[in-house]
Amino acid sequence: MNTPFSRVQIPYKEIYTYADYAQLPEGAPYQLIGGKLVMTPAPTPRHQAILRRLGVKMANFVEEKGTGAVYFAPVDVYLQETEVLQPDIVFISRERFFIIGAEKIEGAPDLVVEILSPSTAYYDLRHKFKVYARCGVKEYWIVDPMEKSIEVYGGEGGRFTLIAKAEGTGKVESRIIEGFAVELEEVFAEMP
Repeated sequence: MNTPFSRVQIPYKEIYTYADYAQLPEGAPYQLIGGKLVMTPAPTPRHQAILRRLGVKMANFVEEKGTGAVYFAPVDVYLQETEVLQPDIVFISRERFFIIGAEKIEGAPDLVVEILSPSTAYYDLRHKFKVYARCGVKEYWIVDPMEKSIEVYGGEGGRFTLIAKAEGTGKVESRIIEGFAVELEEVFAEMP
């Protein structure tokens, strides 16, 4: 199959930077993780259904309250010269709109959501977890479709602490988006 991305020639480098990443065509399925260009396959329909349910609920709540903005992947979040990530969902408070650039989010969002998939779970649970904490993300949600669970971590001093977890049933609440909570049954409902 001959796609626009199959013609992309990426010269090998030990460490890639944002300047290298910015040379990729728009929509190229890569993230810059730890100085490596990591290809991210298209998400599954189940992943996208969860993203839609949680993301739309969060976006509608935030818009109604006027507290900030919610963005969905793929959107580049520049955290460091060797860390340009594409979280599934990001929330940026109104007070921090200055980090929303014309081409990318330029700094740590207030809240990040990653929905685990087999191809990216390692990065979401290990590398990105540490980078988000170190760079100042205030709240990190890890959504696990297999376990039907959501873990909510609070960030402070470059570290995350588990502040809420629910599996199968129940709800989780955000400390960053005041008043926002979600029932797990809504998020993990069966697909049509």
